[in-house]
Amino acid sequence: MESSNKNRKKITIAVDGFSSCGKSTFAREIAARLGYIFIDTGAMYRAVTLYALEHGAIRNGILDADKLIAMLGDIHIAFRFNPERGASDIYVNGERVEGKIRTIEVSNCVSAVSSIAEVRRKLVAMQQEMGRSKGIVMDGRDIGTVVFPDAELKIFMTADPAVRAQRRYDELRAKGQEVSLQEIEENIRNRDIADQNRAISPLRKADDAVVLDNSHMTVQDQMEWIAEKLRPLIG
Repeated sequence: MESSNKNRKKITIAVDGFSSCGKSTFAREIAARLGYIFIDTGAMYRAVTLYALEHGAIRNGILDADKLIAMLGDIHIAFRFNPERGASDIYVNGERVEGKIRTIEVSNCVSAVSSIAEVRRKLVAMQQEMGRSKGIVMDGRDIGTVVFPDAELKIFMTADPAVRAQRRYDELRAKGQEVSLQEIEENIRNRDIADQNRAISPLRKADDAVVLDNSHMTVQDQMEWIAEKLRPLIG
């Protein structure tokens, strides 16, 4: 995959799958290599969750859905490229919230927020607008089934929950956060159940998606895997 090849056809790449599978790392690397735009939709739902926590729509872990719905018009989300990270940071109403959305408190509440139909409608419309010109890699839970059902390439990622928990634990510890591996794995397993059983846009593999189980794969292994899938699509 070479980002300098200007003659290649631009496509939409939809990356779906379970939480903490490394979808964002995978999708970000694909985008960097192809010169595509990367959008982390999970970060968008986390941003709304953070806003709900900071503005009283979630108290003691209990979500007031009506209060959050009333706030949606006040929530403005944007991505801005950060040259220091070589990736885009997420902003809510002009405030950079990249670190604040990754806490366990947000993780524990994001499934409830993302199950609200009005929240999903708002963010799906934003995501579809972002991807209108193709040349985009977008990751989340319903990209290939709801946001871009006509995407040229759909990938569904999975990994063993224990492996995912260890990855998440290592990531948070590296950021200086004191966390419990057991709590993280419990959160991941609970999120899997919630994501697959929610009434609005439940997590499921699109019929034409290819499955990537990266439990025992490095990022380089995954890039070699995706290169094979891209070759017939973009030349």
